[in-house]
Amino acid sequence: MNTPKVSVLMSVYNSEKYLAQSIESVLNQTFEDFEFIIIDDGSKDLSFDILKSFAAKDNRINISNRENRGIPCTRNEMLNKAQGEFIAVMDSDDIALSDRLALQVAFLQQNPEVVCVSGAFEIIDDCGRFLTCLELPEDDDEIQRLALAGHSSVWHPCAMFRREAALKVGGYEETMPSSHDLDLWLKLGEVGKLANLKTPLLKYRLHMSSISERLGLAQRNEGREACERAWKRRGIEGKFEAEEPWRPLDTRESQFQFMLQYGWWAFNSGQRQTAIIYGTRAISALPFRVEGWKLLVCAAVKPVPSHATQSSKNLL
Repeated sequence: MNTPKVSVLMSVYNSEKYLAQSIESVLNQTFEDFEFIIIDDGSKDLSFDILKSFAAKDNRINISNRENRGIPCTRNEMLNKAQGEFIAVMDSDDIALSDRLALQVAFLQQNPEVVCVSGAFEIIDDCGRFLTCLELPEDDDEIQRLALAGHSSVWHPCAMFRREAALKVGGYEETMPSSHDLDLWLKLGEVGKLANLKTPLLKYRLHMSSISERLGLAQRNEGREACERAWKRRGIEGKFEAEEPWRPLDTRESQFQFMLQYGWWAFNSGQRQTAIIYGTRAISALPFRVEGWKLLVCAAVKPVPSHATQSSKNLL
């Protein structure tokens, strides 16, 4: 076989609910010169059976399974297996838009100084309901400024980077399970430029189940460590800004605030019924807070605005 231009890497762990849709979105890409490396990282559900059924139908798919080793370790393992010039990251619950690979390959070929590119992305919830579309900064200086402050200015689930550059900087940091992506962008930003496309590349799925305070704290601590390492490597003084969690914690206040955010995203995107759902969830979390009732009433009776693309500033 000829060496593929792109290696698509997917780590899978107990993903049976969304896995087939995610795989199909890769196989249906308009750009077809890729290998699809998938490692089942010790799933206990039917994920590997789903993988076997797809691998039997498409020889671009290379699957394996083993005991659970965690996401950074699994991603490094796939990176070392990969043959493509470009590495495309794909999560097992997201949906790649059909021209994602084509747009990113063309951009990297036209911009040899860029080592990594991601782009805008649509946010959907666990049921596939559209919430909003978020854009990321396109300029390398702004991307790196935000990354050095701890913000995810490159969106890992829709990133494509040069394999040679990733190997040169040592791949993913396996001691940072929650912030290995930020650490990689900071390292890649020291050997080339980073970029984002304005065009949406992916439907990113937000699961509504909360994460614990412990995991939220670990993510912030690891992010700070990644930034401190980058400041030291670059010989600069920095300030870590990303103190707030970007996913709901196990508190009613946190659940309330995020349900409000998702509801207003949906309302401002013209998704009235989805906004009503999240207004109801916000009220369920804190019934006596007026903000939840305001969202619900607006979603029920106020004319919805036209679909809008929003900044990622409040998410990351």
